[in-house]
Amino acid sequence: MSTFAWSMPFGAELHTDGTRFRLWAPGRADAHVVVDGSSHALAPRGEGWYERDLAGVGAGARYAFAFPDLDFTVPDPASRFQPDGVHAPSAVVDPRTYTWQTRWAGRPWHEIVLYELHVGTFTPEGTYTAAIAKLDALVEVGITAIELMPLAQPAGARNWGYDGVYPFAPQAAYGRPDDLKALIDAAHARGLCVFLDVVDNHFGPEGNYLHAYASAFFTERHHTPWGAAIAIDAPQGASVREFFVQNALYWLREYRFDGLRFDAVHEIKDDSTRPFLDELAARVRAGVEPERHIHLVLENDANEAHLLDRYDAQWNDDLHHAVHLLTAGEHDGYYRDYADAPARHLARALAEGFAYQGEVSVHREGAARGEPSGELPTTAFVDFLQNHDQIGNRAFGERISALAPPAAVRAATAMLLLAPAVPMLFMGEEWAASTPFLFFSDFGAELGAAVTEGRRREFAAWPAFSDPLTRERIPDPQDPATMRASTLRWDERDRGTHAAALAQHRELLALRSRTIVPRLAIGAAHGEQWDALDERTVRVRWRFADGAALTVTLRLDGERSGVRWELDDAPFYTLGASLP
Repeated sequence: MSTFAWSMPFGAELHTDGTRFRLWAPGRADAHVVVDGSSHALAPRGEGWYERDLAGVGAGARYAFAFPDLDFTVPDPASRFQPDGVHAPSAVVDPRTYTWQTRWAGRPWHEIVLYELHVGTFTPEGTYTAAIAKLDALVEVGITAIELMPLAQPAGARNWGYDGVYPFAPQAAYGRPDDLKALIDAAHARGLCVFLDVVDNHFGPEGNYLHAYASAFFTERHHTPWGAAIAIDAPQGASVREFFVQNALYWLREYRFDGLRFDAVHEIKDDSTRPFLDELAARVRAGVEPERHIHLVLENDANEAHLLDRYDAQWNDDLHHAVHLLTAGEHDGYYRDYADAPARHLARALAEGFAYQGEVSVHREGAARGEPSGELPTTAFVDFLQNHDQIGNRAFGERISALAPPAAVRAATAMLLLAPAVPMLFMGEEWAASTPFLFFSDFGAELGAAVTEGRRREFAAWPAFSDPLTRERIPDPQDPATMRASTLRWDERDRGTHAAALAQHRELLALRSRTIVPRLAIGAAHGEQWDALDERTVRVRWRFADGAALTVTLRLDGERSGVRWELDDAPFYTLGASLP
């Protein structure tokens, strides 16, 4: 069996007789490392770097960095573990303490059926170890890959993960680093790939001390929804880029993740000659063992098709929005862009990936959005009916099964799981879980109060929440009960309507494995023809590399919903109402 460690050019790196500490602090003329209460001066190494080798310092030692004119110490920005939270010292970690049991090279992309999950609410225990016990249930349904929501250590014990401030330190509330490795190892033993959602576009609002000693990490030249942008393209941007490149390689090499999903890359502001996203993909492809299947997936609201010759796929929000409008009937917010012709938008998204390929977006105040995507293979897109954002950013965290007629959900599910794009489910979707997925956090008192108020204020513009008393009903993100309410109830999955939904997912994924995946193994499928037959009915045809034609006719019209799948004009799956 094997051990794996990724040697990083910064942070705390164990060696034979001690530990090397290395920090980038371009805003400081002097720096120290404080190890178990004892301070040691770091030697300058040029261009803002400081370094010190300390003999006798081993795994488990607690350390932080100090500067003469600051009255506080700061954790290591490249910390491998923050056992006591974001304001406490970092822990030296020996990556070789875990012995991997499974030899695993991954799965090719066309076999992937993704299952997005939040470790803290996936099980009642909310730990890496507890998640292992549920893996067999996912395999039995037909899932081939789990995607973990971000694990970078955030403030507190309750968070979606998108407020992480230590990108190399897996969330301590879920367990120790070796527990996460054991989860990945157990998944591999069952034939499951494991993906990680990573956030390279911002740091969370609490526990980020970089401004105190490395303000060059950020730039006022660009702004994001979280404030000053990360300085990817600044004069000192090489060190900033290296931080995120090393982070990707660390997760893939040391933790053996099979793929990464990069959050909201449209908020990585970059005017450099060689775009950071190009460098990141190239460095990762070159830095991972060639025999492994490694997959890189984007979330990109800009619909930049040109990036998909470097990355395996992109989350397809266009398809989600069109389906949601047709099933749940909502027209507000970004759904406005699909209200003019939802069936047409859906048909194009099924066939070509993006519904918006340069057209004007009403929601974006008349700005053009997207690039042509019709030449891309269907597997360049990850399709879904729900994800953490589309559920959790609702005031009450409702799932589509709570918003749309059951017949419409069943038909949309059959569309999702048999289409030649890569499908993704959100945890519990396979049994139409009754639990919501709410927004929750665990910030300090002052920030937490602001988050609670801000959460309610952001819904004030929505007609349904114009009444302040209605807004008061929105669950408090800071209340521990909000996270508890989001925890899956595994005891319900084999009962009543939940069991029926589970049976449909099993049936469809087995059919996908027999009918769709073998043809994708031969070569890519492409959209060949798409039509909106009426305001609620679409027909789409794809052509596989072996010449076979796959056709879906889909109606999303409440209880009149239905779907028919054909292969070379011979029906192989039909559900619901009669269709043209």
